[in-house]
Amino acid sequence: MFLGQYQHSLDTKGRLIVPARFRDDLAEGGFVTRGFDRCLMVMTIDYFEAVYERINAMNLADPATRELRRLFFANAYSITPDKVGRINLPPDLRQFAQINNDTTIAGQGEYFEIWTPTLWEDQVTTLENAEANVQRFTALDLSKD
Repeated sequence: MFLGQYQHSLDTKGRLIVPARFRDDLAEGGFVTRGFDRCLMVMTIDYFEAVYERINAMNLADPATRELRRLFFANAYSITPDKVGRINLPPDLRQFAQINNDTTIAGQGEYFEIWTPTLWEDQVTTLENAEANVQRFTALDLSKD
């Protein structure tokens, strides 16, 4: 499970060190693709395949489905960490997420996101809104049965 926040920098070849706690889950490889809100999403093979199956089961005659397929699959790249735990972030994905050097890696449970620090700070500001958090946790329904 991918949890927590980490700060790492790209090397000159566009490689990013995966947090040590995440490496075992990516030992067999994974996928990186465009995420929501201008970040990148890194998924294990199993999770990517589950998302793939859901998208693949959607109605291909629906224009929104075709757009989703293009968005998700045309921007997905297979990754395998090297011996020191680095993954390569393709230039087009780095450009999309506005990642030049420093990054914030944010665990999201089944996957993790890679952010440029300024855009992550915007997310943190949004997440610190107490009133909005009441609504978020109300939807979760943490009441006992």
